[in-house]
Amino acid sequence: MTPTKTLLLCTCEKTQAVSPEALKAASAAGQVIVVDELCGKDMATAAEHLSGAGEVLIACGQQAALFERLGEDVQAEVGQSAPLSTIDIRDRAGWSAPDADPKRLHAKQAALMAGAQLPAAMAPAKLIQSSGVCCIVGPTDQAIRMAELVQDELGVTCVVSDSGPVQLPSARYDLARGKLTAAKGALGNFKLEFSQLQMLNPAGRGAPAYGDAKTTARSECDIFIDLRGGAPAFPHYQKRNGYFWADPAKSGELERIALTARERVGEFEKTVYFRLEESLCAHSRANQPGCTRCLDVCSTEAIFSAGDHIQIDSDICAGCGTCAAVCPTSAITMNETPFESITKALDVMARTYREHAGEAPRLVFHSLGAGAEAIAYLARYHDGLADDLIPFGLEQIDRIGHAEILAAFGAGYAEVLMLADSELDRRAVAAEVELAQAMLVGTHNSPSRIRVIAAEHLGEAGDNAGRLSEPVLLVGGRRDITRVAATAMADKIEAPIPLPAGAPYGAIEIDSDKCTLCLACVSLCPTGALGDHPDRPEVQFTENACVQCGVCESTCPETAITLKPQLDLSKAALSARALHGEDPFECIQCGKPFGVASTINRIVEKLENQHWMYTKSDNVQLIKMCDDCRVKAQFHGDSAPMASGERPRVRTSDDYRDH
Repeated sequence: MTPTKTLLLCTCEKTQAVSPEALKAASAAGQVIVVDELCGKDMATAAEHLSGAGEVLIACGQQAALFERLGEDVQAEVGQSAPLSTIDIRDRAGWSAPDADPKRLHAKQAALMAGAQLPAAMAPAKLIQSSGVCCIVGPTDQAIRMAELVQDELGVTCVVSDSGPVQLPSARYDLARGKLTAAKGALGNFKLEFSQLQMLNPAGRGAPAYGDAKTTARSECDIFIDLRGGAPAFPHYQKRNGYFWADPAKSGELERIALTARERVGEFEKTVYFRLEESLCAHSRANQPGCTRCLDVCSTEAIFSAGDHIQIDSDICAGCGTCAAVCPTSAITMNETPFESITKALDVMARTYREHAGEAPRLVFHSLGAGAEAIAYLARYHDGLADDLIPFGLEQIDRIGHAEILAAFGAGYAEVLMLADSELDRRAVAAEVELAQAMLVGTHNSPSRIRVIAAEHLGEAGDNAGRLSEPVLLVGGRRDITRVAATAMADKIEAPIPLPAGAPYGAIEIDSDKCTLCLACVSLCPTGALGDHPDRPEVQFTENACVQCGVCESTCPETAITLKPQLDLSKAALSARALHGEDPFECIQCGKPFGVASTINRIVEKLENQHWMYTKSDNVQLIKMCDDCRVKAQFHGDSAPMASGERPRVRTSDDYRDH
């Protein structure tokens, strides 16, 4: 018999109301127990159930560490401990304004509980080895001071940037003087470049001296401590594992860095956040530039060009997910927060809320760091989240793109808010929010249904009075769900929706006066949006497959192609249509169709009586022949330019028999 799952609910000294029936159904628990102070006078209840065999789910996120230690104590005492998981429903749904609707609060609690029961995606990990080789760069006094702080655990080399005095050189670390010119890598694999590098000569009496300067020098290290006081060596340096930058405006920086840097020795697990399918990448084709969206948004410079596709350095990648949010072909997907997991959770929570509240909820995306802290602070000291606002936490909110936003509307949310931790977050999501708002405008919805907000606006009531579409089935990839959700939100399908420049949806326009139907664009299109006709010179286009990568535009030798960002929700966008085509030219000898009529006529017009080879000659007729007939005409006939004399008769043995 399968052990019963137990749900332990706490009213937190009667400061929140819970609905045991709704939460029991949402958590699929066999039994529900409600107490008032699970972390205090009722802790014995938790210990009792942790000593059993069934799974225990405790609805308290604040004291999760306490209950984990309690489980360890139970394990030590009775030899076993039940599987334990915790969830916060208090800060996110229990503590709210005095006039909050209890029905909404209970519906939100049930929605959060149901979403938490979904299986979490597992991300693979790689091993990173750090031997503790450390390079410290900065002024002499600070570099030596830092070396003294970390020399017991790390193998240190100081590269100083000034001519400060060195009184007593230590044998426990090396000292050099030079200027840092380049840096790349991450924990366990930093590569540094210096100019005018001089090594300290520790021998001799008197003040130590530096040796001869090397014009350029390279070094490798596991840990990089930057004390120069200027700009950090890496963008978003906080996300660069193994790199420590000292803020000159803060006191105690050296001690703080030393405390952490000393621990960066040994073997570490590094999460591989992404999955890259190179065959889907539309970055480039045949050296013709195409999509660079991920390169443009990567804050850590972990992405670089590798020819026809991009590559991602897993050592540097910090897992923000911005690249996956903007990738138009899903060549980049996230292991920790795959699109399918996000849409599934959004759908389950919205459906659960509607079942209990009878109305559409609103949604707020927030970070699990500062965003979650802001929600907890708002709940404890103010009125908390609005009673109809369901929070959805991720490591970074720039993981959310237009497809996730449209999926939320497809699931039935009335509004989608994004809680920005900083101005940097606002800039990171601005383009995707603008794209989603353009789709709302095109479907006759208010663009204010998507907003980037600050924490002080989390308690504000929303507007659920607008027109809402019926929830749709969120099945398929990012482009599929975007199209389905936008179609459901539209009153009726009219003209294509105009989108901002750079949008990954759209059409292409071909200038028929310029196009020679060379079909170079067709051969290089990475998504198959462009095709040809099997029987005639023609460029065909399937708009739904076009990601506006620009390869066709950069490839066209006649500059005849223009990108047109738009979203066509009609069925016509799903099928190929002719953009430009002509009748083929028919061979004047055999009548076989070949080439493009306008191109052949243009060549004849430019060469006939304009070039010495085609003046007072029948050579111009060769241009009007197919390959086979052209060869025959050149080698046979009295006036053929490559004709030779009559071929000798083949002799046989009979010719010699009579002699």
